[in-house]
Amino acid sequence: MKGQAVAIDDVLVAIETARDKVMADEVRSLVKFGVPRALAHQMVAARYQQKVAGEDGEPAETEAAPWTDMS
Repeated sequence: MKGQAVAIDDVLVAIETARDKVMADEVRSLVKFGVPRALAHQMVAARYQQKVAGEDGEPAETEAAPWTDMS
């Protein structure tokens, strides 16, 4: 039985939607612990290497940071 073909755009949208939900859940959890909402957004965006709305204009993804030397 062959599986149905799925458009790559549909896969990307599903991944982005899931990421946004996880990020929103993390922000909500941090706010419950007493972290200010703006700081919580910055912390979560840093984990996912994204710009926060209001930083350098438009909210867009940044390039991935290089791996730091752990030695």
